[in-house]
Amino acid sequence: MANFQYIALNAAGEQSEGVIDATTREEAIQKLQGQGLYPTKVGEAGKSGGKSKGKKKPAAKKGKAKGKAKAGGKIKPKVLMIFTRQLATLIDSGLPLLRGLNVLANQEPNPVLKGTISSLADSVQGGSTFSESLSQHPRIFNKLYVNMVKAGELGGVLEVVLNRLAEYQEKAQKLKNKIVSAMVYPVIVMFIAVFILTFLMIFIVPRFQEMFDDMGNVDLPLISQIVFGASGFMMARPLVVPNVVFLLLAVVGIYLAFNAWANTKGGRLAVDKFKLNAPLFGDIQRKSAVSRFARTLGTLVSSGVPILQALNITKETAGNVVISNSIEKVYDAVKEGESIVQPMQASKVFPSMVISMVDVGEETGQLPEMLLKIADVYDDEVDNAVTALTSVLEPIMIVFLAVVVGAIVFALFLPLIKVIQEMQG
Repeated sequence: MANFQYIALNAAGEQSEGVIDATTREEAIQKLQGQGLYPTKVGEAGKSGGKSKGKKKPAAKKGKAKGKAKAGGKIKPKVLMIFTRQLATLIDSGLPLLRGLNVLANQEPNPVLKGTISSLADSVQGGSTFSESLSQHPRIFNKLYVNMVKAGELGGVLEVVLNRLAEYQEKAQKLKNKIVSAMVYPVIVMFIAVFILTFLMIFIVPRFQEMFDDMGNVDLPLISQIVFGASGFMMARPLVVPNVVFLLLAVVGIYLAFNAWANTKGGRLAVDKFKLNAPLFGDIQRKSAVSRFARTLGTLVSSGVPILQALNITKETAGNVVISNSIEKVYDAVKEGESIVQPMQASKVFPSMVISMVDVGEETGQLPEMLLKIADVYDDEVDNAVTALTSVLEPIMIVFLAVVVGAIVFALFLPLIKVIQEMQG
């Protein structure tokens, strides 16, 4: 026998912590449920972080959450992931859905999610299904979330579907963090390079130029003439304001114009094509897009969502127009009773390994399992690609920064060295 620390709720929503004797964790959960408790956390004593036996906390109030915040708005994916995991744990422990929502609403620190959960509880209490209640908050719960919950309700496996949703969100967030980490380093180095370049051109280069002007006719090398000319242009004041301000405004204007163009249909397609084929970063973007497609479709189908509906949801949540267009062709083919392999192959977006694995999954009747395996494989591929890219980018960006600063320093001191040499001669 071993001691297991637990945190559990009773039928009134009161939370208690304590220790129970059992051979396994599953036996401990069964004992607690036999006592009319709904365990939310059970772990071996000394490892689960539980506290003294029988310690009770203030009761969670029934009904609406106190100080209900306004429902709606957006929340971070991590917050939604935690909510999904907690709700799955409560339902898996035997707690009714409405009670679970009330408990989570009372303890939720995020005001937007707190108000949304309270709204969900009110809607469920009014007779709506959970999926219908979720669909009233599209900014938080997308179509993938709503349809998976609907499939779980129809199949009577809501807690299983919620656990799958939580796992999907965890892996999707992990994949996103890997890609962001690959982008952060070069962006930071570029920002530092621009800052140093601007500082040198505005504050340091003009001092040297004044010094050479005071010396008289100094024969400046070409690189020095370019640097002094660029600095003079940036510091010129045609309209009282230095040109550097207009340059910054021009950069902001170009960025805003590019964003406006990228939000158009043609612009979005061109940008997404470039993302998939860009040097260095294109491979990561393509692999992450394939992983997202496979994980979304596999999770939906394995949760009981019909294949056509799952393809439609996957298309809307693909995150890349090129991938979305390819999925639409797959949807049309399946709608006509064809296999999904031919349109995937014709799109020339999906790697041959993915097409082969999907083909095997269709033939063996294990398409959902095969899609999830593809997602796991490509998650690892993205991880390896990010690691390799970071190891390549670090020396490249350091050399780039050194060349930029070194070129300016060389342009400043080269004429000075020539003047000193002439004086010595």
